[in-house]
Order: sequence, then structure tokens, then C-alpha cells
Amino acid sequence: MSTALLFPGQGSQTAGMRESVADHEPELLELVLAEVGADPFALAGEGTAYAQPAILCASLAAWSGAGRPLAAYFAGHSLGELSALAAAGAIDPADAVRLAAVRGRLMQEAGEAAPGGMIALLGDAAEARSAAAASGAVIANDNGPAQLVAAGPPAVLEATASEAKARGVRTIRLAVGGAFHTPAMQAAVEPYRAELERVAFGPPAAPVLSSSTAEPFGIAAAGIRDQLAAALVRPVRWRETVDQLHGLGVRSFVETGPGKALTGMVRRSLDGVETSVLGRVSVRG
Repeated sequence: MSTALLFPGQGSQTAGMRESVADHEPELLELVLAEVGADPFALAGEGTAYAQPAILCASLAAWSGAGRPLAAYFAGHSLGELSALAAAGAIDPADAVRLAAVRGRLMQEAGEAAPGGMIALLGDAAEARSAAAASGAVIANDNGPAQLVAAGPPAVLEATASEAKARGVRTIRLAVGGAFHTPAMQAAVEPYRAELERVAFGPPAAPVLSSSTAEPFGIAAAGIRDQLAAALVRPVRWRETVDQLHGLGVRSFVETGPGKALTGMVRRSLDGVETSVLGRVSVRG
């Protein structure tokens, strides 16, 4: 039975992240405090600039605390791509922390320049897509058969909520300060690409799937950089990524990081697979 390690993205922050990093990756704790210029763990709920480096550090600390396991495949949801690449040996963990700090800051700045947000659409996927299309929102995340995330300016999100309600689709406004994974993030792409050029990338120890293409990253550094930069304005194709892993023979999905959002997404998408979060294992029949 093949196993995939999954690494979460923004929105997965939990209490105790700082303590976990201090216990398992104290050097990364010191580094992230210096890179951010503040304590991102205390401020994770205050903005993307803090949440992203905090979650990445906590994810790598969880992986390190578990003995730095390898797996047949790695994958990360949005920001989690950096964690997955680090765990697979394609990038140094310290560089992943630096990139997460820059990524979070650039995305927050882009969100402030072009105000927007995101709304989860829970229910029939066809009705959810119709609601987003009718209001002019962009599908930013396809997380599963009954969970899409739309993004856009505030007025568009209000219209999306109304359209969704009329179609029997439940909505939840997400606590993020930008229309992530849409063209609203375009201003962040080139500065992030420039930062990626400063980092050395190597071949991963096992395939790492990109959640923006649902395909493995290549082994060429330039290609990895291009995909990571482009992902800022591309939708997250998590449902397809999970399906691809399943098609490759993965039957055990291990979420490595704070929270358990990815585990829930897998269990709602696939039958007959094993899922675990920090040692807690369950099977969906």
C-alpha cells in the first residue's frame, strides 16, 4: 500500500504551533522570527504575512517530530507545496521558511492593493459553479466533490452568497485578506519569481505533486520555480491531486502539519483509503 504525505496550506493554523516548532525545529523558529520581524505564531490570525510562515514551520516541525519520514509521494495544498518540496529533499527547509515569509508578505500586499476575499461553497458542485459564474466570482480552490472555494472583490462575494443560497448551496466566508489563486495576485508573481531564483532546488527523493497542476513537479529547478510562481494566480486543483494520487496506487494519506483539513477532504473524496493525522488513523470503507 503506497503512502502519500500531505502538507496543509493557509487556514490550518492551530494553537500550539510555536511550541511544536520550538521542540522539533528550534533553528527554524529562530529563523522565522528574524525573517518576519515579529512572532508569526502569535499573529497568525492577523494576516497572510504571518499565517503562511507559521504554518509552514509547524508543518515541518510535525514532520521532523515524526522522524522525517519518506513516502512514495508528497503533495501540498497551495503553501503546502513548499513544505512538501522541503520534506522530499528538493529544497532546504531554511529556504522554504524564507520563501514562505516572502510569499505571505507579497500575497498580503497584493490583497491590500486589490481588496477581495474567498468564500467556501458547500454542496452540489454544479450549482456552486453556477452561483460563482452568475456573480462573477472565480473558482480558486476545487477541494472536493462538495467543496469549492470562490474568490473575488467583496461585492462579488456578497452576490455569490446570495446566488448560492438561492441554489441550496451553503456558504462560509473564509478569514483571508485577498482573492488568492486568482488574477488579483498577479502583482506578487514576478517578485516571488525573483525570490525563487535565489534558492537552490534539486530533484526530490520521491514525486511531489503540484496542487495547481495535479501533476508531479519536474526535476529541473527552472520548472519548479515557474510552477511555484504561477501557482499564485492559478486555482488549487486539490480534488484532482487526490484523485491522481489514488490513481497512482496511494491508499494511505498522512497529513503532516497543524489541523486536519486535508484529511477531511480526502475522506470526503475517496472510499476505501486510510487517513491519519499526527498518528491518529482511520479508514473509510
